[in-house]
Amino acid sequence: MDIPPDTKDWTWVLQEPCPECGFDTAAPERADLAGLVVEVSDRWRTTMTDRPDVAARPEPIVWSPLEYACHVRDVFALATYRVGLMIGEDDPQFANWDQDATAIEDDYAAQDPAVVVDDLSARAGEFSQSLATVAGDDWNRRGRRSDGAVFTVESFARYLLHDPIHHLTDVTRTSWA
Repeated sequence: MDIPPDTKDWTWVLQEPCPECGFDTAAPERADLAGLVVEVSDRWRTTMTDRPDVAARPEPIVWSPLEYACHVRDVFALATYRVGLMIGEDDPQFANWDQDATAIEDDYAAQDPAVVVDDLSARAGEFSQSLATVAGDDWNRRGRRSDGAVFTVESFARYLLHDPIHHLTDVTRTSWA
């Protein structure tokens, strides 16, 4: 059975804490964002390690922990790219990314969990490093999603962090807060 596409506009998490996962995007200090990326990645590694049900979907229309980890890995890679665009260009418009098509095309369900976790950690490390090098007014550089949502580097980092935290909650059923 196919998983229904996620069509929600999650930008609201920049205005209020997420009631589902408990993460408040406004809570971390700017200087702590890069470290929080690493913390999230470490929690994903712990969650995925030696988990016998890693590829099992809890329901036919809900991604397995493995599929969520693949998505989070790809989100971190996309985030690094988009932060690079915002730093390197004036007000870039991001190409659309169809996360649901990517999950099917890349066959998330059949990927090797050990490789996925290592890649997730590497992509998170790259994103963390990209944030660690942002300074001064560069935090205010802007970029636009294809649907018109406007981000600064800072708001994008905060918005982006919600995704792997929220999906960790999906997998562990444990609130971040």
